Amino acid sequence: MDVFLAPLSLLASYYCLYQASSASAMAAAGIFGFGAVTLFTAIGSLLLGIPLIKLKSYEAVGAVKTGLLAIFAGFGLLLAHKLSDFRPPIAVLPLFLLIFILSMVVARFALLALLLAVLRQGQVRRNVVIYGAGSTGAMLATALRSHESIHVVAFVDDDPQVQRMTLLGLKVYPANQLERIVLRYDVERVLLAMPSASSARQAMIVRDLVSRGLDVHALPSFAQLVGTEVIVDALAPVSPGVFLGRDPVTDLRPEATDAYGGKTILVTGAGGSVGSELCRQLLPYRPARIVLYEVSEIALYTIEREMAERADAQGISFVAVLGTVTESRQVRAVLAEYKVDVILHAAAYKHVPLVESNPIAGLVNNVLGTRTLAEAALEQGVKRFILISTDKAVRPTNVMGASKRMAEFVVQDMARRSSNTDFSIVRFGNVLGSSGSVVPLFREQIKKGGPVTLTHEDVTRYFMTISEAANLVLIAGGLSLSRGAHEGDLFVLDMGQPIKIRDLAERMICAAGFTVKSAENPDGHIEVSVIGLRPGEKLHEELLIQPGMLTTPHEKILRVQERGLTSIQMTSALRELRNAVAVGNAAAARRVIEAYVEGYGNSATSAIRMERTGA
Repeated sequence: MDVFLAPLSLLASYYCLYQASSASAMAAAGIFGFGAVTLFTAIGSLLLGIPLIKLKSYEAVGAVKTGLLAIFAGFGLLLAHKLSDFRPPIAVLPLFLLIFILSMVVARFALLALLLAVLRQGQVRRNVVIYGAGSTGAMLATALRSHESIHVVAFVDDDPQVQRMTLLGLKVYPANQLERIVLRYDVERVLLAMPSASSARQAMIVRDLVSRGLDVHALPSFAQLVGTEVIVDALAPVSPGVFLGRDPVTDLRPEATDAYGGKTILVTGAGGSVGSELCRQLLPYRPARIVLYEVSEIALYTIEREMAERADAQGISFVAVLGTVTESRQVRAVLAEYKVDVILHAAAYKHVPLVESNPIAGLVNNVLGTRTLAEAALEQGVKRFILISTDKAVRPTNVMGASKRMAEFVVQDMARRSSNTDFSIVRFGNVLGSSGSVVPLFREQIKKGGPVTLTHEDVTRYFMTISEAANLVLIAGGLSLSRGAHEGDLFVLDMGQPIKIRDLAERMICAAGFTVKSAENPDGHIEVSVIGLRPGEKLHEELLIQPGMLTTPHEKILRVQERGLTSIQMTSALRELRNAVAVGNAAAARRVIEAYVEGYGNSATSAIRMERTGA
């Protein structure tokens, strides 16, 4: 085709400049020039590979080569001028180049249109809209322009600067006109081409489009597909400490080398958020051995792999034990085999709604498991036993909190019985970023485009980072050891003021680069939805049952003296609880904690009712 178009274009240039008779005479006289143009076109076309370019790909890669081929043909004219008596008028050369280029381009588009018309016979064409008029959207539209069954009818974009412009012959519409476009062109599918937008933004758009009954397909940028551009996620992990609204407690490592250095430390719940952080922060004290005790196989496997690298690098041995604290024979065997010096008891069921719906499992693990472990520690001569407790144990309105309060009673009772093992309790608030906490929940909801669910507008919680929690536990162990106390000390961290969960949610939304959608800001990105308090949930948590705290050598650690159960009461409570568990009577188990735990029971029910009604 190119070989045919070259001489034809030269002839057309003569006829454009002169009358027909003169043009014919000149063309006949310059037959050598026509031959040179034809020859050079054939050679140039083959050298440039133009015949190998697919028709539907010509627009992207063929334009430059077409120009080069025209120049190559023009060089043939000049060569003919030098080597023969061919003397074309000066105006012929530029006109020839113009006509030749246009003819090649028009011929190819005409052939493509003809071919597509044949291929599309009997095909059902699907009209689509591309959401995103950026570079990815433009490349997608170019790729689909010659598709046999897909027809791109318009672009949609949120950027006011590109709206109402024309891109590749298609108009760019604002998003609020999408419904009109769908009806006008009978659109069935929207192609989301906004790879640089955050996951949350894309999720919001997809949810809105799906609600309109549209089929939505999203794609990354072409640069991301080939690995030359990093896929950007606006929800890259943000340090949870930034949401505290206060300076996190740092550099709290006590002079507690005697408490942990060269000792064998057993950490229960070693695969959990707090337990795993305890393992990490124990390493600088260079214990002789760390025993990882965990009931979850995957959690134990994960922490074992991490500790293998860290512990080996520091010459610390470790042992991974898959088991539960409720199995007394296994607990005693582990303590005896590894000659454990210190127990950090972080294992517990802590998810409030789950424990509320599974009270027997929660009480067995949190109360009876603590008793089993504490008794074994006393029998095996363990030097130190530290219970990890929670602010939900203070006047609890849920089974989880009540079970942790009962666990505190167990440790206080064992402290009175012990003359060699030092029993102590560490109580703190919510841990930011831990499994089951609001931070990963909110982050996941933001990633999906919202809404962020809030149980109550006024709900507040005390917060600390996982690092702070682990520091507190280790510090408390060192402080208790230095005092030589055997009173079942209860330590509390100075956690500052409680944080409003609504404020935390809004901070996380803003930190992810979005705005809060509300009545005052209807154009915001993510909405905060109030879903109501969960069963057993309190509006405000507390850290103390009785007022008054005593100072310790560390300014951020306070010691609390709280009255527990007497030995007789403790014995009765455990017997009644075991009886209820033995027959699987959840109601009877609840009655036990109602009888012995202050705040749980009828008062809790009324408290929940008052909170939900706003009284």
